[in-house]
Amino acid sequence: MSSSFFIKKKETPKFMKKGKNTAGPKRKGDVNSVGKSKVPAKKSSKYNEEISSDSETERPVVPRKRQSNEENDYDETPQEKKLRLAKLYLDQLKEEEEKKAEDESFETDLIAGRLQEEVLEQKGMLQRLLAKELIPPDASEIRLLRGHKLPITCLVISPDDKFIFSAAKDCFIIKWDIESGKKLHTIPGGRKGTEDRHVGHTAHILCMAISSDGKYLATGDMNNLIMIWEAETCKHLYKFTGHKGPVSGLSFRKGTHDLYSASHDRSIKVWNVDENAYVETLFGHQDAITGLDSLSRERCVTAGGRDRSVRVWKIAEESQLVFHGHEGSIDCIQLINEEHMITGADDGSVSLWSVNKKKPLSTVKQAHGCHGDAGLEQPHWVASVAALQNSDTVASGSHNSQVQLWKCGQNYRGLQPLFSIPVPGFINSLKFSSSGQFLVAGVGQEHRLGRWWRIKEAKNGIYVIPLKRKPSNPEEAKTNE
Repeated sequence: MSSSFFIKKKETPKFMKKGKNTAGPKRKGDVNSVGKSKVPAKKSSKYNEEISSDSETERPVVPRKRQSNEENDYDETPQEKKLRLAKLYLDQLKEEEEKKAEDESFETDLIAGRLQEEVLEQKGMLQRLLAKELIPPDASEIRLLRGHKLPITCLVISPDDKFIFSAAKDCFIIKWDIESGKKLHTIPGGRKGTEDRHVGHTAHILCMAISSDGKYLATGDMNNLIMIWEAETCKHLYKFTGHKGPVSGLSFRKGTHDLYSASHDRSIKVWNVDENAYVETLFGHQDAITGLDSLSRERCVTAGGRDRSVRVWKIAEESQLVFHGHEGSIDCIQLINEEHMITGADDGSVSLWSVNKKKPLSTVKQAHGCHGDAGLEQPHWVASVAALQNSDTVASGSHNSQVQLWKCGQNYRGLQPLFSIPVPGFINSLKFSSSGQFLVAGVGQEHRLGRWWRIKEAKNGIYVIPLKRKPSNPEEAKTNE
């Protein structure tokens, strides 16, 4: 009994040391005494550590922010979250709709502008102001394509501006690739008297035309014949006979395969190429017709040579309008738009016309200067004219070794010279590309209708003249220099 009692006595202090209830009196003893056991010291250090961990100075900053964010998130109710997300979605939709509306308004403006241009074009009142942007090209930029042995008489450019078709006094027709300058097809001419067996022309070719879709090519010659070719392959399709004189003018009505032809027999004939059929004949000129042109309306315009008249033929109404103004033979004519046209004559003048006025709106006399001895000067004949459709830019050619470009005034009320391009020889044919990027001149040593003069130093060929534009900003000008 006594042993067990003493054991309990010894265990009691151990229990007391570990117990929490005895922590108070032990600490008091520790404060007054020095050199006590290490257990109380450990408890003191542990207590101090607990205090330092809870102190404000050593508390990290990040957890507090995180805690505040968590509190904010926690504070947002489901309804508020739904409202916030809905607002964000609506803002996003609004932004998208505004952007879409801007794009649509831009497209609408483009479409409206295009429709307005088409309406003006149909009315014949469209005039794009391009002349002020043009600058003369360098001589090194003008290309010469050679292939014909005799003077070029006529040429056309395909609607896609990729090919040139040319014809000459050698009775050949050549198809050229504009980019490379190479011949793609050659339709050889035949000797006189081989008309029955030769597929092609056996006399000087005076005129040619290509349909607006690039499908058909038509050519007319001194033997009163019109030949129809497949433009892509240069395959012969039809031969139209009916004119009693050389065929001097051809033109397809734009957007159709209706062909108008003019002849030295003073008549105009209408053909349907799709049907390989003749339609009708129109009479009115008093002399050989020297030129013809047409656009999309069911009408054509003609130059009457020495009867000194220009006529507008209204096919459907079977009527004609007669215009007078030149003092000499009117040798060439070209429509600028449905209401305006340009003509050139052997009196050296170039005239600008409206279908609503009987007299020219403007005439430039001696447009290409004069030649001959003093006191016997004669003006250079205007052998060809061309117009960049629906614009204010036209060109004329003679045999003074210059292609002259002109600017039409506002509402076609005047003609001002822009600049001239040196091209030696008789400029028998001129054509602008559809895009307005270049001008093509058919040149020969002789005039296309005769052999009155001969310029030996000239080369029979095709000149491709680039139409350069002024740079839009000064930086481009510096780079070009």
